[in-house]
Amino acid sequence: MGIIVAPIVEGKLEAWKAWAAELQGPRQSEFSSFNARYGLTRHAAWLAETPMGPIVVAQHEGPGADSFMAKLGSGTDPFDVWFAGKVKEVHGLDVNAPPPGPMPELYIKFGVS
Repeated sequence: MGIIVAPIVEGKLEAWKAWAAELQGPRQSEFSSFNARYGLTRHAAWLAETPMGPIVVAQHEGPGADSFMAKLGSGTDPFDVWFAGKVKEVHGLDVNAPPPGPMPELYIKFGVS
């Protein structure tokens, strides 16, 4: 499982919400194919409002979860390129470059392995 915590660029909250709506609406079929290509069986995102601004907590599960972000940068499918562009637009993150700082580290786990 992969977890990503990403801030939303100032002024881009509505763009993020529109992107999320596209993934659940008119582009749902493409999003499903995208997840299958990357070996993801679950792809969820939560919006959290913090004192420092809005952030997104994204969860990726499945056999491809650990390599998803690294592989996304080399994706050539038009949807993959669009998705990576949205990540850059709303989060300011370049999927071709490692994120600053360490990845989230699991400290507490309860329940199903």
